[in-house]
Amino acid sequence: NYLAGNMADTKGGNLSRLVLKQAGRAKEKILQNLGKADKTTDEIFEEHLQNFNTQQVNATRLHKDINNYLRCIRAMQTASKNLMETLSDIYEKEWVGQDMLYVQAQNNEMLWADLAHKLSDQVVIPLNTYQAQFPEMRKKIDKRGRKLIDFDAERHSVQQMQNNPNRNEAKFIKAKEQMENAKRTYEVLNSELHDELPALHDSRILFLVTNMQTLFAAEEVFHSETAKVYSELEGVVDKLAKEVQKGTLPRKTFPKPLPITNVNPVISNSSPNSTLASPPKATNGSSSRSKYGGHSQSPTKDYEPIGGHSETNGTSRLNGNGRSDLYDIPSGATTDNLPPGVLYKVKATYKYQAEDMDELQFEVGEIIDVIEYEDPEEQQEEGWLMGVKDTTGQKGLFPANFTKPI
Repeated sequence: NYLAGNMADTKGGNLSRLVLKQAGRAKEKILQNLGKADKTTDEIFEEHLQNFNTQQVNATRLHKDINNYLRCIRAMQTASKNLMETLSDIYEKEWVGQDMLYVQAQNNEMLWADLAHKLSDQVVIPLNTYQAQFPEMRKKIDKRGRKLIDFDAERHSVQQMQNNPNRNEAKFIKAKEQMENAKRTYEVLNSELHDELPALHDSRILFLVTNMQTLFAAEEVFHSETAKVYSELEGVVDKLAKEVQKGTLPRKTFPKPLPITNVNPVISNSSPNSTLASPPKATNGSSSRSKYGGHSQSPTKDYEPIGGHSETNGTSRLNGNGRSDLYDIPSGATTDNLPPGVLYKVKATYKYQAEDMDELQFEVGEIIDVIEYEDPEEQQEEGWLMGVKDTTGQKGLFPANFTKPI
């Protein structure tokens, strides 16, 4: 109980002294601000303090923006990973370069992860250490300010007693001792800060150089390597595009539906705009159109050559632009005043929906110029023609029995 009482008295005494000291400091600052008491000044320290404040503001700003940049890098890392996973999923296994796409997607993910790790480990952590100096230095600066006020207060007290002829000499001697103690405490802190503040200010250059070199080097490696990845990905897509253009892309072929037996035709030659209850099939007697000109059966021709003797004498009527060994001009087709390369013209009697990339899609009533096949050596497919739409210039194969010659 005795010890507890002494500890309580000690704590109470310390608290009382702390309150009195803070009150004395507040009074001294008020007097200094009102100009009723002078204060000790140090212009060199004030310059160091101004540099410190600017340096701390810049460090805080850099720390905030670097951390925000790292958050964005990690968000981009996630977004890039999700995009590559989606592309890998929708890129079909039969397409060229599917394995290369997967490999480059993995490489891209590793590059993003490596960049995020380098920025976190080699840029942000050193920046945290650099910025951690400022709060500690700020505490020391504030303590120096308090000790300076204590010294000024003791100095003013001594000056007042010195000017008083009726002073108590014992109190005067004690006041001078307190002033000297306050002065020594202040000067020690002030001297330390005169060394530490300039050193901290100079350290900003080396830190910034090292930190930014690390950042820019990591970015350079990342962008250099990702450029290679995206170059490979572009090459994969280019190969796929060439496969599509050449028509060599593997794909499942489906047979064409059987043609409608035209027992009771509704359409007649005298009524060009009338339509059947349903459009004809795209082939005339063949089970399917071969992409490379082959046929499983030998279908009948959709158009009958004029005179009906092309198979007898080996000749047929052409407009001068075609090849008699490949193309027959159907009856009713006009070959006069046609553009170069056009064999004859046809008009769509039914709407046709293209089922393949090399087919021509059209609506009822559209005019189509019939032309030769692009490759003269390619075998003409029975029941199919090569044509160009008058309205759009689009070119492709189309079923002859969906049109009529004009």
